[in-house]
Amino acid sequence: IAGPIVKFNDMIAQFESKTNSFVNFKNIIIGLIILSIGIIKKVFIADNLSILSDQTFSLSENINFLNAWIGTLSFTFQIYFDFSGYIDMATGVALLFNIRLPKNFDSPYLSTSLINFWQRWHITLSSFLMNYIYFPWLKSMKSINFFKSMMITLFVFLIAGIWHGPTWLYVIFGALHGFG
Repeated sequence: IAGPIVKFNDMIAQFESKTNSFVNFKNIIIGLIILSIGIIKKVFIADNLSILSDQTFSLSENINFLNAWIGTLSFTFQIYFDFSGYIDMATGVALLFNIRLPKNFDSPYLSTSLINFWQRWHITLSSFLMNYIYFPWLKSMKSINFFKSMMITLFVFLIAGIWHGPTWLYVIFGALHGFG
């Protein structure tokens, strides 16, 4: 679920490669380093930030300005390090087996726009949704106009929201991103 989402045709050559049947110590060392970085991000950073954000938001009736900011920033970076850690762990484990996964995370909080954010956050999910839902649906239209393309965009973001979790909160998340 955390990705990356890969196409069979993009990966099969690596699985069938004769060089992948040999132990590559360089890939093992790099893979273990990337895996370790991912574990540190997830276990030591994201999980500790979740404790802080959960404690802050449990004060819902007595929360003050400073606590609200601390909770919000803690949650923001908890999500960042959680997802980034998962990606690093998947990338590191794959590299142990000489499999190179596509880039799936590229400093999304440095984005300059909402569009740029989705080009950097869960890159393979964005690509999957564009290639398998957005473009086919758009191409199936007899005539395309701004309104239709925006409705399809909104629908695709609703699916992206549901992908992240089957709750109303994620549906709202998808809708807000779609409107954005």
